[in-house]
Amino acid sequence: MFKSKNKHGEDATYSTAGFIDLKNPFFKSLGSNGRSCASCHIPTQGWTITPEGVQKIFNKTKGLDPLFRLVDGANSPIADVSSVEKRREAYSMLLSKGNIRVGIGIPADAEFELVEADDPYGYASETELSLFRRPMPTTNLKFLSTVMWDGRETTQMPGSSDCIYNTSTCFSPVSFDLSTQASHATLGHAEALQDLTDEERDAIVAFELGLFTAQIHDDKAGNLTAEKAKGGPKELAKQQYHFGINDTLAGDYITHDSFNPIVMTLYNEWNDIKPNKSPNSAKNARAAIARGQALFNTKPILISGVKGINDDLNINVLPGTCTTCHNTPNSGNHSTPMPLDIGVADESRRTPDMPLYTLKNKTTNEIIKTTDPGRALITGKWKDIGRFKGPILRSVASRPPYFHDGSAADLHEVVEFYNTRFNIGLTESEKADLIAFLAAL
Repeated sequence: MFKSKNKHGEDATYSTAGFIDLKNPFFKSLGSNGRSCASCHIPTQGWTITPEGVQKIFNKTKGLDPLFRLVDGANSPIADVSSVEKRREAYSMLLSKGNIRVGIGIPADAEFELVEADDPYGYASETELSLFRRPMPTTNLKFLSTVMWDGRETTQMPGSSDCIYNTSTCFSPVSFDLSTQASHATLGHAEALQDLTDEERDAIVAFELGLFTAQIHDDKAGNLTAEKAKGGPKELAKQQYHFGINDTLAGDYITHDSFNPIVMTLYNEWNDIKPNKSPNSAKNARAAIARGQALFNTKPILISGVKGINDDLNINVLPGTCTTCHNTPNSGNHSTPMPLDIGVADESRRTPDMPLYTLKNKTTNEIIKTTDPGRALITGKWKDIGRFKGPILRSVASRPPYFHDGSAADLHEVVEFYNTRFNIGLTESEKADLIAFLAAL
């Protein structure tokens, strides 16, 4: 297994191939600017990139590493990068939040139009909005139901076996979407002059689908497989998964069992650990992780004001828990495509380094201000503004900062966001337990 340190301990990556194949096309420069898939999906940075890691690369190479390219690494594709200090300024979002700039225009047939683009970098327009997003990890992809934050690489395919229960909406297998994504990334991020070959695409997808990463050691709790706990990547690789598993609304698509909100069971064996008098003991830390797991599964959350849930279901308040949205067993993903707007891109959360877009509904003249329209730039639908997929939660400790825009610096800020957004009423000890659990994933 390949191991890597992080703020909370150590993660490990297990490959079903038996080793990490560094000769795979994933690690090769297949474009024109020196980048490979591994430029933005670094094994030692949770198979994505982190600000700490990016800063080290910048300092070592003076901002000349292939990671630093105008096409999407800079705040604007026309930024001045003629000196080290100019490059430090031009790549500030990459350096501070690990954000890549994604340029997407408003669809011609969209239900909305751009009224104003307040872009601190002076580039964005209706032709190409600048969207600052975290690269998603290229591990644990067995559990994916949606590819990319806005689902733009998730293809509807009538006749597929991956269909939303009791609807006519069907999706291509995730392996197909990952193959398409690999091609688009090579042509776009790597600025390739020609597409990948079928053999290169197949090799990259096979490599990615064989990777499983999870926290293996916690600085406080120690070994996360101790006392029969099921942390680490080897147990994760064996975890059952299929499209629609444990669906929150329809139940399991294959077994037809009802939705089970007890999604996380990794640390059940630690439920009965007796507290130790030593405040820093591993047993106390393990007990905290077990309590956090129970909170994740059972702490009541009154879900309201969430586009993709409350509006789609026509219900003002939906009683739930964390697992209402993170319903995939011991993975934490959502088992069907379900982009949601929980408010991360709202104007109220805008920071000076982020653009702000004023959008107007062409029919009603309603106005929404957002830092990222999300799914709406793909569908053109007003209701999709601000909607994004949720991430797979395993190995989350390896890849701060969090949310699509890197707006939560650490797990504490993530928990605080949800506690405030949904008025959950978590105590300080409950927050600490939830963080301990998330860090042990």
